[in-house]
Amino acid sequence: MKDFIEYLAKAVVKNPDKVEVSQSEEGSEYRFVITVDPSDMGLVIGKEGRTISSIRTLAKAKAVKEGIWVSVELSDQGDDQAN
Repeated sequence: MKDFIEYLAKAVVKNPDKVEVSQSEEGSEYRFVITVDPSDMGLVIGKEGRTISSIRTLAKAKAVKEGIWVSVELSDQGDDQAN
């Protein structure tokens, strides 16, 4: 699932090498946080949040097939997260 979300995020950004997806889990619930270059934040959010909403919808559809619950979030930290 992590690879799938990373693939989707990399497909919409201009700096795919700076896309990172972190994962945490509790039982059958998985939380994914997408971190992108600050200049790509608008591309991932999309007009009126449609792009990130679509990523969430696709992830949840795949999760249903796998019998798990997922949440996908977009980190506003960007490159500052490492500091």
